[in-house]
Amino acid sequence: MTSPLDTLRERARAARHHVVLSEGTDARVVEAAARAVDEGIAEVTVLAPEGTELPRGVTLRDPATSETDAMIEAYLEARAQRHPTREDAAKAVRDPLVHAALMVRTGRADNTIGGAVHTTSDTVRIALQVIGTAPGVPLVSSFFLMVLPETHPTRPGGAMIFSDCAIVIEPDAEELAAIARQAAASARALLGIDPRVALLSFSTRGSAHHRRVTKVTEALKHLADAPFAVDGEMQFDAAFDAGVGASKAPGSPVAGHADVLVFPDLDAGNIAYKIAQRIGGATAIGPILQGLAKPANDLSRGCSTGDILDMIAVTSAQIDALQKAETT
Repeated sequence: MTSPLDTLRERARAARHHVVLSEGTDARVVEAAARAVDEGIAEVTVLAPEGTELPRGVTLRDPATSETDAMIEAYLEARAQRHPTREDAAKAVRDPLVHAALMVRTGRADNTIGGAVHTTSDTVRIALQVIGTAPGVPLVSSFFLMVLPETHPTRPGGAMIFSDCAIVIEPDAEELAAIARQAAASARALLGIDPRVALLSFSTRGSAHHRRVTKVTEALKHLADAPFAVDGEMQFDAAFDAGVGASKAPGSPVAGHADVLVFPDLDAGNIAYKIAQRIGGATAIGPILQGLAKPANDLSRGCSTGDILDMIAVTSAQIDALQKAETT
């Protein structure tokens, strides 16, 4: 059986987008760049000081010296509302995260990936400041692509979306609905499925009463016109296990078969993906940002070379989805 990650890598090979990796002084990033080029997954530019030795086929770009005037102008445009001075801009564009985001903003690269060295807050902040949100998008959120182990008893090698696990700390009902729409769209783009979205809670269909439960049921009301199957509030076991779902939520279009899990807050989402990864043996790719005008993604600082390679493939699928949306 072909794994979801293998499928994404094949799609990336067919598209061969141009990715800029901002942290070219990290050995994991350099190795991932080499593998991406060798395997034909992407064209790769790595940001690092001049003179840095890189594998054959990987392009080196030094943020301190490359197209400085053009990058300064692009930064001044991106941050115009903040009225930065030219001196501020000249300093900013030497920052590899900023420089990489500017390359994407100006079309010099299709996407950027960072976070092997920098924190999530840094990578997300700069992506928001330089690339910005897609038109009409109320917020930027994130998801993890979770691939279950081949030995899983009910979904061997299955893939799921967990959202939001990294960005929106305590969404209200409307924001929770927006996250659900974004996560469903991400599931379609990456996995090619008709998503079944579960809005998770510690309650299933009124089994408990609390303002936190009410937030989830209000989010469901905001999704009344959603072009995908969605239900909630729902406990995890009811969303994931067919037998429990049939018992706790009979007649639900989602219960027992959910492949997109939307968590009520960042505490729940972040804890859940790490438990699934560390105890359940799932592969966790992310955090992957959704809602930006162009793809820019984050890595865990504990990531491996393979994780970076998988992120390149995932980001390629996001580019394809954005390009498709622009032409429809």
